[in-house]
Amino acid sequence: MAKGSTIKFRDSVAAFESLQKEISHKKFAPLYLLMGEESYFIDALSDMLAEETLSEAEKAFNRTIVYGKDSDTGAIINTARQMPMMGAFQVVIVREAQQLRKIEELQLYTANPSSSTILVLCHKEKNLDKRTALYKHVSAKGVVFESARPRDYEIRDWLTALVGKRGLKADLKAIEMLTEHLGTDLAKISSELDKLVLALPEGTQKLTPEDVERNTGFSKDFNNFELCKAVTTRDERRALMIADNFARNPKEHPLLVSILALFGQFKEIFVLNYCSWQARHKGIPMPSDVELMSILRLPSPFLVGELKKVASLWPNKITFKVLGLLREYDAKSKGLNSGGASDGELLRELLLKMFSLR
Repeated sequence: MAKGSTIKFRDSVAAFESLQKEISHKKFAPLYLLMGEESYFIDALSDMLAEETLSEAEKAFNRTIVYGKDSDTGAIINTARQMPMMGAFQVVIVREAQQLRKIEELQLYTANPSSSTILVLCHKEKNLDKRTALYKHVSAKGVVFESARPRDYEIRDWLTALVGKRGLKADLKAIEMLTEHLGTDLAKISSELDKLVLALPEGTQKLTPEDVERNTGFSKDFNNFELCKAVTTRDERRALMIADNFARNPKEHPLLVSILALFGQFKEIFVLNYCSWQARHKGIPMPSDVELMSILRLPSPFLVGELKKVASLWPNKITFKVLGLLREYDAKSKGLNSGGASDGELLRELLLKMFSLR
């Protein structure tokens, strides 16, 4: 992992995939520090190390799993210094290592780790202090993996790749539905996707909105993907119909989530329109679709094309006002100056104001 810089989610994904390959090819380090806010990657790597390092016969004698809250550094060091029984090496995994008292004392072992022990520290919720000798020892002699949480806009690409690893292609709308339905909890996304894949008929090659609706109960017609589509194409009747459905199911469709979805869509429109304005008035070349994918953080040229179709319907003098309205209703969704109105009433009011802008 890069040192001296803030690790981003995409860095964690790349490092995670690289470590998975190393472990699957039986390339092990004597020390592993798996740390950070996103527990999904930490759990997946520690589980893989627990299963892949030893044969089934060796696990009974040479695999030790302890929890930080229930252990102490002295016991962990003593275990790590033991010789393996009937095998080349042993594996010692410390789960929830952030709860281990005096964790810095593990430096007494990491300064000179045993070549016959694989010590795995799972330090969740936050990073271990990089100034400590413990961190520096692992960084120099083993593997440090830093697990960063994803931003909302990063889930779509990650989920698309995850579906691909399950042997399926995914309809864009199906991905959007799952993203909206499951949020940013990677463990939950992975678990629910596994359940969904198991429920699909044998031989299924593509995940469709109908599959998602049938197996999750999440409507393919009434969701924020469809709301954004109706609003950006100026289909007022359709947008209000979706808003009415949301009002009848407020727990499934919180106003704040809808506002964030709309804000993301109009921010993309604003940026695209600004690029067009620069091309017309300042002679700056209009970015290609591939360049726009990077600028707008969109996963495909198709989405860039769809955005271009609606951008002209929302010139930036109007889009700027829309973004202002969304900020206003973001505050109202949190109870500020809402007048006691329900989420459904606020969403309908917001949409009517947006469509009336000129």
